[in-house]
Amino acid sequence: MASIALESDTERQDLEIQHLRTVRQEIETFRQRAREFLDGKITEDEFRPFRLKHGIYGQRQQGVQMVRCKIPGGLLTARQAEQLGRIAEEFGGGRGHLTTRQNLQYHFVPLERVAGLMHLLADVGLTNREACYNTVRNVTACPWSGIARDEVFDVRPYAQRVAYALLRKDLTGNLPRKFKIAFDGCAGHDCVQGAINDIGLRAQIRDGKRGFRMMIGGGLGPLPTEAQLLEEFVPEERLLNRIEAVIRVFNRYGNRKNKNTARMKFILRGWGLEWMREQIEKEYGDILANGGIAWPELVPEGFGGYESHPHPLGAGDTLPVLDSHDGHSANAPEYDRWLETNVVEQKQAGYAAAIVRVDQGNLSAAQFRGLARLAMSAGDGLVRVDVNQNLVLAFLPLRCLPQVYAALGELELAESGAHRIEDVVTCPGSYTCNLGLTKTMNLGAALQETVRRYDDPQVSRLSIKASGCPNSCGHHWIADIGFYGNARKIDGREIPYYQMLLGGGFDEQGIMRFGLAVQSIPARLAPAAVARILDHFLAHREPGESFRQYVLRERVETFRAMTAEFAKPAELFPEIYQDWGDEQSYSLQLGRGECAA
Repeated sequence: MASIALESDTERQDLEIQHLRTVRQEIETFRQRAREFLDGKITEDEFRPFRLKHGIYGQRQQGVQMVRCKIPGGLLTARQAEQLGRIAEEFGGGRGHLTTRQNLQYHFVPLERVAGLMHLLADVGLTNREACYNTVRNVTACPWSGIARDEVFDVRPYAQRVAYALLRKDLTGNLPRKFKIAFDGCAGHDCVQGAINDIGLRAQIRDGKRGFRMMIGGGLGPLPTEAQLLEEFVPEERLLNRIEAVIRVFNRYGNRKNKNTARMKFILRGWGLEWMREQIEKEYGDILANGGIAWPELVPEGFGGYESHPHPLGAGDTLPVLDSHDGHSANAPEYDRWLETNVVEQKQAGYAAAIVRVDQGNLSAAQFRGLARLAMSAGDGLVRVDVNQNLVLAFLPLRCLPQVYAALGELELAESGAHRIEDVVTCPGSYTCNLGLTKTMNLGAALQETVRRYDDPQVSRLSIKASGCPNSCGHHWIADIGFYGNARKIDGREIPYYQMLLGGGFDEQGIMRFGLAVQSIPARLAPAAVARILDHFLAHREPGESFRQYVLRERVETFRAMTAEFAKPAELFPEIYQDWGDEQSYSLQLGRGECAA
């Protein structure tokens, strides 16, 4: 990969100081603009784009903000994880929320306190900058980079450098709509769902040379679109040039008049791949002839988990000491299932990585701090974030796994079933979001209770993902069983509903497929509908048949008939008028949607 060698530690320190000065000034500018808004000197319309570009969303609750922190490449240092716990305690009501794009969100933060939170992030090399708005959003990367047995090469340095190269640039800070980039280094599976990104990059080696297979134009939302192949091989030294060329085409031809059709996928749909390829080649040629965005001179400390002096591997010396009667011994069935579902041996002999199952992405301040200690004492001092709202701890000595499990148990993070059907992915929904129609996390908890009774191995490997509206923050299109929130009226009274989708995810060839819309089900009856589908699957599947193959064979009409009694219940009961977790009747409330701003 192209890089610039710094001549001395002094030169690096000077660049670090310059970078930090820029960040601190930026935060103080935000503080000033926020004060001007609160004092009525500028309007909401004047303040909103500035606020969003700095990663600060409005909530459906007046007077408070959602603060989004980018985690480039999904990689945190232990110090950063500890700091995130401190921020959760001081600003976030005691918790933070992991998203499906390797971000962390804090909710209910008063606007006048946001700048203070930003400074705490800057202290450890984290940023909110361009986490929202019409920008290049957080660059995601495979959490198994550097440790996977089938890895082509470690993509983390590329994700780090690309993310930093595209930050604070005129081109990338005011695009027609948001733009998403994902890196994957594994040969056998897609860990970051590159096919639903504007640019998806998969590591390749040709003739001993590193490069990337580049897909473009993917996206979800109300109209999901699978990315298409642009190039089989982009050599590493031309990676940033190619990415910039694609962004330039999007910036030039994206629809700035209608944000609902502004994503790059709509250019691809309207003009076709060959036309896109021609425009990209023109921009690429201009970049080669006249220059473009350059590889950064450095990646700052902490950015994308970068450490100029990496933490030494832990030996587990401070882990709990277990005796033969301890409940977390190797003979406990709970421990055995955790080993089966949550632990993967690394390519480095003697080490394993453990998936820390974070229920719907919600972590407490104490859990942040505990994970930071665990990463330092037993791992490599890093915490990896995956796109399914879980975390990964790597370089755990195999001999220490019982103690790691015990330590996770003390943090209430030792649940097995990672990436299994009970590991439900959700967005916050109407809990905080202006566009949320339903309280998705509460539905997720109800679905977990329903599916826990199924012990069939094939059912266990299915996925459930849910969003509180059609905008797909919960990735409902690419789940075996997906839901997104909507609302209906029966006898003049509003009822929360969910559109149910079946058969999404990767097919037998590893190609991303979107779920088929079945029908809308009242929120309170969605778990019963799932149980009906799973029972039918177990009774009617054919030998060797996947869930998607079963769905395609049975056809949508079968599932509509199977769940018709839920869609239009003959008898209504009091709870049907309530969303999950509510005691009052449902009322549809929408604000201005800023995820679409």
